[in-house]
Amino acid sequence: MPIRRPFGVLAAALMVASLAVSACSRGGRDHAPEAGDKAVAKVQDATIWASDVRREAVAQGLIGENEPLDATSELFRRVLDEVIDQKLLAREAERRRLDASPLAQRRLEATRERILGDMLVENVVDGAVSEQAVQTLYNEQLRLAKTSEEIRVRLILTRTKAEADAVLGILRQGAAFEAVASERSIDEATRFSGGDLGYSTLDVMPQSYAAALRDRPAGSVVGPFQTEGGWAVLRVEDRRKETPPTLEQARPQIVRYLTYDGVRRLLEQLRGKSKVDVLLPASPAASVPPTRASPSSAPVPAA
Repeated sequence: MPIRRPFGVLAAALMVASLAVSACSRGGRDHAPEAGDKAVAKVQDATIWASDVRREAVAQGLIGENEPLDATSELFRRVLDEVIDQKLLAREAERRRLDASPLAQRRLEATRERILGDMLVENVVDGAVSEQAVQTLYNEQLRLAKTSEEIRVRLILTRTKAEADAVLGILRQGAAFEAVASERSIDEATRFSGGDLGYSTLDVMPQSYAAALRDRPAGSVVGPFQTEGGWAVLRVEDRRKETPPTLEQARPQIVRYLTYDGVRRLLEQLRGKSKVDVLLPASPAASVPPTRASPSSAPVPAA
């Protein structure tokens, strides 16, 4: 099954930049850039191909990367008009020799470098984001998920311990936790749903919550204990083994992780064998050079 790679932002930048370069270049393309491509317009000596229009539509987010664009559709004609306008603007800029300025040359060179860099990333990462790699990572996450437990909890949050103790007294008299949460809790996000926090695992809970809930069975009332927002009283509604997503549900996140990880590895290799001098004073915030896909930005898929 082919994998759709999440190069949304990357591809958009590539397509916009590619269009800008082609619009600003002199002369036209006499040969179809893609197999089966079709010439759809001419602006002076420049040919506009159906693939140019489709790339612009993708760059604007009007269609997905792998979606077709019917040349007879209204959307195609609208985007074609925009591509023609871009060509006309570029030709006028050339006539006024705006492309000859040092600033224009620097910007065009930056555009060229971005296109080449993005093409390298796509080429290198393409091998990393394979069906086998997705399946392997999914199996590993599935193995970890089988050892995890989810807890469904309800919360009553009060400003003071005295208020929390009063809540406990009301609960001991047989009042429904949901009703007390609606009346007494100061947590606006959950009070109107009876304090329901839903299912989550201990590792994603605040430390104070996780410590209080670690070994408490379903039906337990826990607290009060102090948190950053106030004093908490909890009720353990249910405990269950974590239900992992299916492969198809997890696929987008796994593909995104593999993509970021591939880019990170590539940039680490390039930085390791290249001489890079940053001509700025060192600062704590800049101790680790940022990249377009730094390790911290790579989300680890959680099954």
